[in-house]
Amino acid sequence: MKKSKIYALVLGLCACGTLCAQPKSLHQLQQEFEDLKFGMFNHYAIPTYSEADWSDPEQGPEIIDAPKFDCNQWARAAKSANMSFGCLSVKHHNGLCMWDTKTTDYNVMNSRLGRDVVREYCDAFRKQGMKVMFHFSILDTHHRLRPHKITPELVEMTKQQITELLTQYGEVTVMMFDGWEAPWGRISYDDVSFPEIYKLIKRLQPNCLVIDMNSHKYPAEALFYSDIKFYEQGAGQMISTETNRLPAMACLPMQRTWFWKEGMPNEPVRDGEEFVNNVLIPYNNAYCCFVLNAAPNRDGLIDDNAVAELKRIGKLWKKTPSVPIPECEPTITQKNIAKNRPSESSWSDDTSIMDYANDDNYYTCWRSFPRVKEPFWEVELGYNRAIDMIVLTEPEGGVIREYRLQYRTANGEWQTLFDGAAPTRNRVKIHRFDPVVADFVRITITRSQGAPAIAEFGVYEPL
Repeated sequence: MKKSKIYALVLGLCACGTLCAQPKSLHQLQQEFEDLKFGMFNHYAIPTYSEADWSDPEQGPEIIDAPKFDCNQWARAAKSANMSFGCLSVKHHNGLCMWDTKTTDYNVMNSRLGRDVVREYCDAFRKQGMKVMFHFSILDTHHRLRPHKITPELVEMTKQQITELLTQYGEVTVMMFDGWEAPWGRISYDDVSFPEIYKLIKRLQPNCLVIDMNSHKYPAEALFYSDIKFYEQGAGQMISTETNRLPAMACLPMQRTWFWKEGMPNEPVRDGEEFVNNVLIPYNNAYCCFVLNAAPNRDGLIDDNAVAELKRIGKLWKKTPSVPIPECEPTITQKNIAKNRPSESSWSDDTSIMDYANDDNYYTCWRSFPRVKEPFWEVELGYNRAIDMIVLTEPEGGVIREYRLQYRTANGEWQTLFDGAAPTRNRVKIHRFDPVVADFVRITITRSQGAPAIAEFGVYEPL
């Protein structure tokens, strides 16, 4: 058999026309991701040459000039720490693209360095046998892709940039997004459609996992808009090593900031022994892969003190076999059409009225008045909408034990989707079903151990 025919058996043709591995199940991809255990994060761009990680969005790319630039040095340092992958910040919040993009002149090719950093990074890390991941900011302060300034043209530019990254640089294990549904970005999944981006990525590279840094907002018990639950430790997003049952990732810088700053060569870096014993091992045991940032300097090299500590980590920690991650509900990727829609309910306290159950805030809730025997809450979808999922999220310590979910059809009849015991004591309860058309959705709580409350009630249209 010809070699080309053999390749055709093991490789599929993606929609973009490039060859890629046959699609795997989400659970298999999550397991393979957790098996990686430990990797290197690298932030290198205009902020490297500034004293602020959020650099001036009008600063031109010409400031980047690294006479000794060498991604191979970064990859060797990662290998010395027994890391399994590298994750490059290909586009940070200031919008500079670190590859030879055709979407904008605001890219690294117009710097004094004048080299495709993404390509050199991929080549260097793959040469060391490591996987490659990309960190990409949806927030773009240079091009004004920010709240109240988002246009269809800017969204299309973002899609074209993602397409370039996933069609020109080989297999990408993860596309990690930043600034989306984040306090520092304030760009919603409606402003830049998450379902559209998600489908684009899976079409271009079906085995590429999508991560959004959104655990500040969404409950830890389910995968909302992220194939892997992500925790940015420095932003106060802390994983529970006691209770986590989801495939997860966490990050920290080994220096004091994500991008290199003056003084770092002579400053202490994160202690390797403390990191291994108190972070890396317990996190790996809690189904959490860790990515440690090492910031290259203005010469394009990682400082000697960081290189030495990475080598020390490699002597202290060895990769061990992974335990199987628990099966979990698939990623919630669809649009929540119940968000901020008109709602009604049975009697509730004035400070916990029905609007809090679909205000897109998981820290507020509708709470039934305790004397109501079978409280209800319902939402008006506006007009007949196709739906195929309902997600009920209780506040911490939820007390709902049995309930009934119904939808109203176009002719005004109420149909039951679910009636019985809550499928889990988990505060997030996900119900998936064949698509139906509804103009109202209602929950009636038939048994609870106290006054029931709903933090968020989501109704989702098919992807």
